[in-house]
Amino acid sequence: MDLSVVIPVYNECDNIVPLVREIAASLRGIGSHEVLFVDDGSTDATTAAVRAARAEFPQLRLLKHKQRCGQSRALWTGIAAARSDWVATLDGDGQNDPADLAVLLAARDSARSSDSKMLLLMGHRVARRDNWIRRVSSRVANGARSRVLRDETPDTGCGLKLLHRETFLSLPAFDHMHRFLPALYQRVGAHVQSVPVRHRARTLGKSKYGMHDRLWVGIVDLFGVGWLIARRWPVVEIHEDSPQS
Repeated sequence: MDLSVVIPVYNECDNIVPLVREIAASLRGIGSHEVLFVDDGSTDATTAAVRAARAEFPQLRLLKHKQRCGQSRALWTGIAAARSDWVATLDGDGQNDPADLAVLLAARDSARSSDSKMLLLMGHRVARRDNWIRRVSSRVANGARSRVLRDETPDTGCGLKLLHRETFLSLPAFDHMHRFLPALYQRVGAHVQSVPVRHRARTLGKSKYGMHDRLWVGIVDLFGVGWLIARRWPVVEIHEDSPQS
């Protein structure tokens, strides 16, 4: 399988069918693929919406959490269950444009990296379509993270990412880890590349994040990841000595 697309969702029933149709259109001609929705304990009709969409698009898979565990845990669940070596992620609110999946794949294929497994493609929303509170809180959070971790990534909150499944699963897992993926990848010697992508206004459903979620919840995690980076193991090449004949 060429690509797995993982989408964590919580109470996004109205966005499921439009999003699936856009993803299907964007992936035509890319090769074999699957789309995994991870329902993170929704209390609305999200599960029913995915099941209804599956009748039209049989490549859909649905994984469910019995209770809400958070976006990072939902992403980990989906990536662990993915059948492809390469996984793309996007948010379930319709603000990421699925057409940009092809942009990330093209960036991966043209990247000058000796080991493609050690590559993280991060979407960079160059023209945000959010209200001013979300834009300001995101800018402050990105600035604080960048100063502490020096990950040189302008936008870690974008849901659009392309990553190698095995490399992701080797990273330390914790709540809110999705906001620190560039630093975690750099910690193991990987290259992180930001790719400009589009961003759209939310037209259906309600946002699950506010000022509290973006600024204060991740403070402990920020300094925890900073400690990990400071204490990281050196990246070394290992060669096995073959016995002489």
